[in-house]
Amino acid sequence: MDTGDGGGIFNELAAVREAKKDLSRREEVAVRRARNSGLSWAEIGTLLGVTRQTMHRKYRKVG
Repeated sequence: MDTGDGGGIFNELAAVREAKKDLSRREEVAVRRARNSGLSWAEIGTLLGVTRQTMHRKYRKVG
């Protein structure tokens, strides 16, 4: 497949994929720290721009 840019788009997409993985790991660590510090699911959700239910569903195993 000819991308017309020497494969640059493939490298860019791979970089985005890696950045998403890193961000996901960072979010999980931050959520764990927030829960260990006593923040509620609602507070964490508000800070991340999602609902309490979304946070609990995604991270209920974290704490």
